[in-house]
Amino acid sequence: MAGRAAVPEVIWARPERTGRGPRPAYTRADIAAAAVRIADEGGLDAVSMRHVAAELGCGTMSLYNYVPRKEDLYELMVDAAGGEHELWEPSGDWRADMLRVGRQTRALMLRHPWLPGLMSPVYGFSPHALRYLEHCLTCLDPLHDMTYGMKMQLVAMLNGVVTTYVSNELATAERSRSLPWSQEQEDAVRIAYLGSQVASGAYPRMAAAFAEDAGPIDLEAIFETALEKVLDGFVPRGEQS
Repeated sequence: MAGRAAVPEVIWARPERTGRGPRPAYTRADIAAAAVRIADEGGLDAVSMRHVAAELGCGTMSLYNYVPRKEDLYELMVDAAGGEHELWEPSGDWRADMLRVGRQTRALMLRHPWLPGLMSPVYGFSPHALRYLEHCLTCLDPLHDMTYGMKMQLVAMLNGVVTTYVSNELATAERSRSLPWSQEQEDAVRIAYLGSQVASGAYPRMAAAFAEDAGPIDLEAIFETALEKVLDGFVPRGEQS
């Protein structure tokens, strides 16, 4: 296939366009933006070289001069989405800054529902990914005695929690859209069934749990708690209460 390398390579190490001919009509940013628009509207399965070429108004084969593989196209997409991260001047409060990072990453993934499915350490070499990681490490500067290896683990764990949480959110929302009834109707039926089972006496600890707190689940609070628990594991011993 035109432009396909016979050996592994990093798309960012390649020139913007290979081959002879007139000045390139498109940039990688143009191609990535087109692919992101397609994925936002129709999901990742809608993204193809043919579809992206049609979005740009060029021939499919000519697109391979810019992006040799579909895998490279995915990497461009992840980098383009990562460019939406706001990089602020760290406050000096590493916990507050990393909580802000986690919240922002969640919002980014909810804007681009296809993004969690493409999260991979392989894409950590892209320009926006490197800037994001440098920003996170800068936010962690107050942890003077922590090695960079541990700081990288912190960032990875925080991203992992956010990705898992958002993936569950998106899967739940997708299932809800496919139901022939409302989510509220289904919730009512399931809650009634659960209540009957707990009231049977077969599950005393669950009964105690519901007696302690029978209110609705606060998903926002659960997300915040998940982030806090990750960060708690990295608090220096001298700062632990």
